Amino acid sequence: MGEFSLNQRYTSSGEPELGVGIVTEVSKGKVRIAFPVAEELRLYSEENTPLLRTVFKPGHTIVDQQGNAMLIEDVRLENGLYVYYGDDRELTEAELGDVSTSHTVDDRLFAGDVDSPELFALRRETLDHNYQRRISPVHGFVGGKIDLIPHQFYIAHEVSSRFAPRVLLSDQVGLGKTIEACLILHRLLVTGRISRVLILVPESLVHQWFVEVLRRFNLWFNIFDEERCKSLEKGAPEGNPFLDDQLVICSIEFLANSQKRTLQAISADWDMLVVDEAHHLEWSVDEVSPEYSIVELLSQKAKGLLLLTATPEQLGVESHFARLRLLDPNRYHNYDDFIKEAEGSKDIASIVEKLSAGKDLTAKDISLLETIFPKERIDSLSNKDELTRHNLIEDLLDQHGPGRVLFRNTRLAMIGFPKRIAQLIPLEEKENHSLWIERMSKEFSYDMGNESAPKPEQEFWFDEDPRLSWLVGKMQELQDAKILLICSTKEKVLALEAAISNYPELTASVFHEELTLVQRDRNAAWFAEPEGAQLLICSEIGSEGRNFQFAHHLVLFDMPFHPELLEQRIGRLDRIGQQEDITIYIPYLQGSSQELLVRWFHEGLDAFNTNLEGGNIISKLFSKCLLAISKLASKKEAQSQLETLIAETAAFQKELKSNLAEGRDKLLEMNSFRPKVAEKLIEQIQTEDNDPVLETYLTKVFRYFDIEMEDLAPRTYLLHPASYSAEVFPSVPKEGVQITFDRKRALSREDVSFLTWDHPMATGAIDKVLSSTLGTASSGLIRGTGSPGLLLELIFVLETAGKQSIDIDRFLADTPLRIVVDHTGKEVTDSFSATMLNKSVVPTSIEPLLDNELFVDTLLPNMISSATEIADTRGEKEIEAGLDRMKLTLDHEINRLTALQKKNKDIRMDEIQTAIDERNTLSGLIKKARVRLDAVQLIRKE
Repeated sequence: MGEFSLNQRYTSSGEPELGVGIVTEVSKGKVRIAFPVAEELRLYSEENTPLLRTVFKPGHTIVDQQGNAMLIEDVRLENGLYVYYGDDRELTEAELGDVSTSHTVDDRLFAGDVDSPELFALRRETLDHNYQRRISPVHGFVGGKIDLIPHQFYIAHEVSSRFAPRVLLSDQVGLGKTIEACLILHRLLVTGRISRVLILVPESLVHQWFVEVLRRFNLWFNIFDEERCKSLEKGAPEGNPFLDDQLVICSIEFLANSQKRTLQAISADWDMLVVDEAHHLEWSVDEVSPEYSIVELLSQKAKGLLLLTATPEQLGVESHFARLRLLDPNRYHNYDDFIKEAEGSKDIASIVEKLSAGKDLTAKDISLLETIFPKERIDSLSNKDELTRHNLIEDLLDQHGPGRVLFRNTRLAMIGFPKRIAQLIPLEEKENHSLWIERMSKEFSYDMGNESAPKPEQEFWFDEDPRLSWLVGKMQELQDAKILLICSTKEKVLALEAAISNYPELTASVFHEELTLVQRDRNAAWFAEPEGAQLLICSEIGSEGRNFQFAHHLVLFDMPFHPELLEQRIGRLDRIGQQEDITIYIPYLQGSSQELLVRWFHEGLDAFNTNLEGGNIISKLFSKCLLAISKLASKKEAQSQLETLIAETAAFQKELKSNLAEGRDKLLEMNSFRPKVAEKLIEQIQTEDNDPVLETYLTKVFRYFDIEMEDLAPRTYLLHPASYSAEVFPSVPKEGVQITFDRKRALSREDVSFLTWDHPMATGAIDKVLSSTLGTASSGLIRGTGSPGLLLELIFVLETAGKQSIDIDRFLADTPLRIVVDHTGKEVTDSFSATMLNKSVVPTSIEPLLDNELFVDTLLPNMISSATEIADTRGEKEIEAGLDRMKLTLDHEINRLTALQKKNKDIRMDEIQTAIDERNTLSGLIKKARVRLDAVQLIRKE
């Protein structure tokens, strides 16, 4: 591409719907293009742009900025700009008005530059698939490499359908808050409603989130830390490093330690802010932590906000209020008012439960309902009509305040969890018992982070360790069963691997934080293989963010000190979707410090057999005392104090569980999961999963672009370029990649990519075809269809130049308009279906026709003109239908939100205003939709 100059005209191969753009700025390796028709601006790198220079040719008609037309007779390039001559005047590129590039398609036809009918068919099919993909009701939901768990999809659907989502996700441990947040992000990003996202997490979870969004949702987030920011600032000292990438993950500690980075992050203008472990942000009426203040400032700037936290009430009502005021400070501005308002929902919850169960309401229930709804509506319940009952439930849930901003599902309300079977294994070492107690004390001291503890590589004796002897025996006993072992550090992982290597009949793999992502994938894949490793040895952080649910045996080789860390370990297997009960093995040396921890967790918290809640509170209350007991020299005194601590812990745990059970907001839980909505979503996703059309389509595209597909298993392939000279294809590295179209297989193999219409490989294939001239012009021959003559098949596209943050596809996606005309200009589309032409048309030369002046000058232009008129008429009807769909949907939603706001203060005024603004913007965009000729095929009949 030559040098860019002001006022040059370009089109974007990736976004042709933007129309013809004008160069408005060239500086520092960047070029800015304004697209007047679409009212959009784009900034490109000069080195790698999708831009095509727009040049009009003699015979084309152009207009100036006053709308005066001119037939081009001659074209010259002067000082980097094209100058057009005709009608005794001249126009430079800078003076052009509203111009179109649809001429480029028939240019190829007139020039005889045609592709085969097969490639034309591929382009036609690509346009159809792109349209169907974009209007799919589950667009943005099918791409996650995740189980189809109903409550997760319900929450994601509800939140991502809102105009300004700001919510608190507070499902209990193991129910998938992270998956819910990623589903929401994925859908909003795929549909174009957001583009800039900041994920803010504790330092220990940065890697877990990076893996989760990449491996499960194909979203590449950039990890920001001080080193990265300094590196970016070297190239742009005056710039803001947080503007360098659209998708960013960083730790809250990183921002808290730097006022400069905090201010940069706040000024970076995010579409969505995600905050994990939000309950760690400390706030009270009297004191606010720096971390909370940072999130508060960011939340005021970000348009959307997702807070992820444990069950809110675990840390008290005040802490719960602190999260809600981040979501909507206007609504939750007074703590005392919030306390008063929390009363009064129990009676409504009771009514909703009765309605859901089909039970009769009491006279008291009916009286309460009549204070909310018209008496006639309540009387209609006596008809036992299911729809009437369902609609009443929906309205009651809609009017429940916090249900608008807070989602919480509990294990008690869910099914699908496995049973935990804990096996405590006390071990004895009769010979040198005191020596082993000393060794275990050193290991325990190291695990507790004691800096004076001996270096681990000098103090592990795993070759002789009684725990290893037990482990070897258990592996031999279980034979082919998969076993996940978790211990605290990478050093232990490597020492254990070395010790087990002395038993050649046993196979083990490792997984820790210093392995590369590729190495982790390979090791995890080997563990997942039926003939692969029997044991996977994980470090603490190395086990995060992975799906090991195909395993049902968990070994806790050592004990974490924090209750939440223990729950996280067990949560690798004990998650919704686990198909079998899991057995948890806890081997420990009798009389050791580890035994104290095991007993406290087991007898005080019952943490091995049941899900543990309130881990942070428990740790704050009891951890110091437990650590002090572990350091006592007198075993008798330690045992005595441990018994007292266990009793106190058990009593507190019982009271905590009781408080949480009593404090359960059943109305809120019902609002957090509406099974009928979720069931429909899951059915739609399963339909797309089972449809072979994507597999068939991509097979054609891969064949054309010289990508080989080697069969590995049903619907599973190894993709790799057929040769080193093969064209680069999105997401297919030269070394190859394994892919599958089967969700179940994808979930069992971390190293296999799951291809759906949302996957970058599928969208990349569509973009690669449509951004090229592939199949835009074709010539063919068809026999046996009546009298000889000519047919012209044209594919127009009705396009809207959508703005960022506006999901216009719901109402008017880029719509292919297929039209076939005969040599008289008469439409014969219904007589020549695409399927029929695909089977019957064969390649033929177009040259004899191009030698006929009557054909070139009159017949073909008239056929194109007739088809264009038909396309314009059909386009107008599509625009009207799109406007009707949009108004019907948004007017209903705006009216619903306006009515609800009178009864539910959690409906924010800015949410209603956003809906109104979006309706007005969509109306303008749909009305401006334009028809563009994308492809043409000339067919000679014999």
